[in-house]
Amino acid sequence: MQRKKAVIIFITGLLFVCFFLYLLQPDHNQGKVESVKAIASNDQGKIDDTGDTTAAEEEIQAELVKENEKSITEDIKDKVREVVEGALDLFKKDLKIVSIGDSLTEGIGDETENGGYVGILNHTFEDNNLNITVENFGKKGNRSDQLLKRLEKEAISSAIKEADIVLITIGANDIMKVLKSNFMNVTMEPFKEERLAYIERLRSIINKINELNPETQIYLIGFYNPFEQYFGEIKELDLIIDNWNEAGKSLSEEYDNMGYIPIKDLFSDTNISLLADDKFHPNTNGYKLMAKRVLEYLKESNEETEITTVEIET
Repeated sequence: MQRKKAVIIFITGLLFVCFFLYLLQPDHNQGKVESVKAIASNDQGKIDDTGDTTAAEEEIQAELVKENEKSITEDIKDKVREVVEGALDLFKKDLKIVSIGDSLTEGIGDETENGGYVGILNHTFEDNNLNITVENFGKKGNRSDQLLKRLEKEAISSAIKEADIVLITIGANDIMKVLKSNFMNVTMEPFKEERLAYIERLRSIINKINELNPETQIYLIGFYNPFEQYFGEIKELDLIIDNWNEAGKSLSEEYDNMGYIPIKDLFSDTNISLLADDKFHPNTNGYKLMAKRVLEYLKESNEETEITTVEIET
């Protein structure tokens, strides 16, 4: 039994490293380019098999490839702008929202390339003529220590000084760092130690934001478990996510102007595809659920002065 568990942990560790290395790749879009090239190459091969291609055949083929690319692009972009008509929660006054953090803030995995949950929020506000600005300072791969340093940058600090709301996603890469260092022997202990250090860095981030703008409302967005679908039987993975979520939630309760937004349940026990092709980041559907959850919590926390209603179609 112990040997079997050790093998499972070893395999899981290797998979985590594969995901970690994937996250460090500079350009996920290259795969899409190669796929289009492959399609064009295959189609060209079919024509060549029947004999020499004519100029007319080449022109027809080029048009077919172009139409195919256009159709795919339009279908994907249409997903972003789906909102519920006639049932929108409207903000009572002009607001400025600043989002900071890691790849979940940047929107990695969103096949529309429109900025994930932050982009969906922005499109929702624009489509409904609401004077709400949303600035995105997400950066793929950011850990909590790196985000803390980035708060010193003029563009980010200036935006926070003017922000009514600050949204944060951070910590997933802190977890990945522990996995990378311990993939041959995944145990709970190093995650517990790093969680304590993470919370102290997160506290410094919150204190810095409050130093820049004590009037802003801060929301920390929690973690989900991207491995549940494939490794649901390995309870340690779920326990790690739960422990880190609980730590973030507890920290948020220390501040009067800070709230915690859970998202783990959105990605649990679902038959709907909510993850991107990398099986790690959300796809557009996953980000839409995140955007809807964020709006629900903004409404709950600010109902008396800020918001009357906003909803995104799932």
